[in-house]
Amino acid sequence: MASQNRQAHRRQLNKSGKTMNRIELAIFGAMTVYIIAVIVSYMKMEPIQGYEIQMGSLSISKTFTGIAIRQEELLHSPYTGYINYFVREGERVSSRDTVYSVDESGKLASLLNAGDMGDASYTDEELGEFRSEVIQYDRGFDCKDFNSVYDFKYSIEGAVMKLVNINMYENLDTLNRSNLGGMVALCTAGKTGYAVYSTDGYETLTPEQITAGMFDQSLYEKSRVNNNDLIEKNAVVGKLVTDENWSLVIPVEENRAAELEEAEYVEVKFIKTQDTSWGKVVIHHLADGVYAELVFNNSCVSFCTDRYVDIELVVNDKQGLKIPNSAIAEKEFFIIPADFMTKGGPNGNYGVLKEKADENGNLVNVFVETNVYSSNEEEFYIDSSELEVGDYICKMDSTEKMAISKTGILTGVYNMNKGYADFKQITVLAHNDEYSIVSSNTQYGLTVYDRIVLDATSVSNNDFIYN
Repeated sequence: MASQNRQAHRRQLNKSGKTMNRIELAIFGAMTVYIIAVIVSYMKMEPIQGYEIQMGSLSISKTFTGIAIRQEELLHSPYTGYINYFVREGERVSSRDTVYSVDESGKLASLLNAGDMGDASYTDEELGEFRSEVIQYDRGFDCKDFNSVYDFKYSIEGAVMKLVNINMYENLDTLNRSNLGGMVALCTAGKTGYAVYSTDGYETLTPEQITAGMFDQSLYEKSRVNNNDLIEKNAVVGKLVTDENWSLVIPVEENRAAELEEAEYVEVKFIKTQDTSWGKVVIHHLADGVYAELVFNNSCVSFCTDRYVDIELVVNDKQGLKIPNSAIAEKEFFIIPADFMTKGGPNGNYGVLKEKADENGNLVNVFVETNVYSSNEEEFYIDSSELEVGDYICKMDSTEKMAISKTGILTGVYNMNKGYADFKQITVLAHNDEYSIVSSNTQYGLTVYDRIVLDATSVSNNDFIYN
């Protein structure tokens, strides 16, 4: 009997042991599957890239197209005939320099084409001038601005004709022997300045006469006289820029005008040459808008043939916390009147008194701690998982209550110092295409060496940060 009992007990123990083994295996298997799932999930997670905030500066520039205003005097031909220029457009001439000739017979062009004016070979310096023209045109070519092709054509043509006509000028004996000497008049400018062979009707333009329509370049027209053109007596054959001082007029907004006027001088970068210069600012409040006149005392020679000049203004150099624009996000918050906010809880933090029903159905006020993201004397921007639109909150020591309904948007970044995404409001002082400068040491804001999420779209508020 005792033997039977021992066998029964042994069978019971074996059965229990098998049951425990199955349970242990099931638990071990579940843990193994969980660990594998966590490892796979961990491996698939994209790391959150951070950015350490540093103090920095940001130069803010904006591109404008200005209308050039200069001292310009028209050149009139005293003769009728065929014109040929001796001076390349844009070059400076003295009052006695021969600028152009007028051939009353019309036979000078045939004489030039016949090659009877002496050796027309070019020096390395002259050929280098041609190469420079081609390279400069190639670098600045824009297929949307086909008019530049004609400008290039005239520039090359002017360079070639300058050399040909100078060669002719140096061989006056040959000219006289050709019986054309007495019929070719050599004309001077009469003043010192830069020779320009195109006119546009803006030669006497003043800043006070500027209108918004003048900036529409599709309506702009200019005319020019080319070599061998037949001209009448007193015809306009070009103009002379007589003063190195000149100015550019650009349209500006009221706030930008105030900034420029306060600065008095502004740094200007010329797009065409990539050179920079400082211009004195004069603001003009005209009938159809506000315009800034930038006055220069140099660089006139570079733009004497241009009525429209593209520039960049470096208007300020903001200092502050420099952050990438990719880190900036917007987030919606509840807006609570300041007199409905109170302090409480174990840490004495800000919160609200939320009205809710207790287990007996009675309405009671419960303190709900909130995160404050921005505040002023009248309002607080808060966030809490325990609050929803429509919840009633009560004023401390009062029967007055209100339903939460008002929300607002704040601009900020996600701070990752604590291992999770913590939204921080920022005040942007200036920005360009890549970076922004924000205020430092502001309440609820950022400080130097804080780490923020580089890509704000990769996280949400309070997300755990894996990096």
